[in-house]
Amino acid sequence: MNYSIDQFLDLVAQIVPNRYLQSLLIIVVFALLAKIVDMIMTRFLERLLKKTKFTLDEQILEIFDRPIFVTIMLFGLALATDRLKLSQSVNFVTLSGLKTVAIFLWAMALARFLNLIIALVSRNDMRFTLIQERTRPLFNNLCMTLVVALALYFVMLAWNINVTAWMASAGILGLAISFAAKDTLANLFAGVFILADAPYKLGDFIVLDSGERGEVIHIGIRSTRILTRDDVEITVPNSIMGNVKITNETGGPSEKYRIRIKVGVAYGLDIDHVQAVLLDVAKNNPEVCKTPPARVRFRAFGDSSLDHELLCWVEKPVLRGRVSHALNTEIYKRFQQDGIEIPFPQRDVHIKSAAVTPEAAQ
Repeated sequence: MNYSIDQFLDLVAQIVPNRYLQSLLIIVVFALLAKIVDMIMTRFLERLLKKTKFTLDEQILEIFDRPIFVTIMLFGLALATDRLKLSQSVNFVTLSGLKTVAIFLWAMALARFLNLIIALVSRNDMRFTLIQERTRPLFNNLCMTLVVALALYFVMLAWNINVTAWMASAGILGLAISFAAKDTLANLFAGVFILADAPYKLGDFIVLDSGERGEVIHIGIRSTRILTRDDVEITVPNSIMGNVKITNETGGPSEKYRIRIKVGVAYGLDIDHVQAVLLDVAKNNPEVCKTPPARVRFRAFGDSSLDHELLCWVEKPVLRGRVSHALNTEIYKRFQQDGIEIPFPQRDVHIKSAAVTPEAAQ
């Protein structure tokens, strides 16, 4: 490569003896070369890639087309600057400036390329569980931070800045920040794994170990927000959410939720009739799901009653309270109409009377 460049510069020197005209000729040649490469990429390769079924290669070509064109131009400008034989300080500033432009140009292209790859990977959430649509902004920001850090590193090399001292200072500063913000970092990492593992998602009804129950309305990097049925918003740090048992009432293959209505009837009643009434009440309620069908279970022989349980499903956990109220009300009315007794707790009290002696009676 260096040999070819030297041959080219010697040829330019033979054609044009003046160094200023040589610099101008070098710039013109590399401008033409950049234009030819751009035409090959935008016309020939672009037409060829349009015949394929994949659009990713066209997007990659679009990302790197402009950086390649500008890099060829910058390389020509660097050769032209070197041919001018300027002072050492002016030559250093000019070449370092050209390198800086090239570095940031390629850094922007690399960031766009990484964002494209992350978007492609996030669509296949069955294979890549960590990178998904909901975690994509996080990984985009991490990639952008990494690219900017690398760009700054190469820029300092281009300007002959001592990188070792800066790296040592950044390491000490990072260690101090990590100790000072350990709780924030714990919430950050827990938030990442919550977004990736997805034990719950927006709109789910969850129950915490402490008893709070509500709808998930926000999943952030630092915390999760839950809206209770009393319209009270609870904010829980992700470090806590990642270390407690969470009951997701909306989880599973569907969002349906099963309601359990417990009721006891008096001994001596026809339990077949009781079960038929309970099933009829569930059948006539429009908010009770037809599939799976409602069912009645005879649970136990209680102290005062025959304990039954009506099991039926509603479309969402949020309907639990309203449908339970409607079923309880209708069951009570139907039992009154059909003469089905709901017994009170009964206790038999036996009193023993002791014999009273004449002396005690006095």
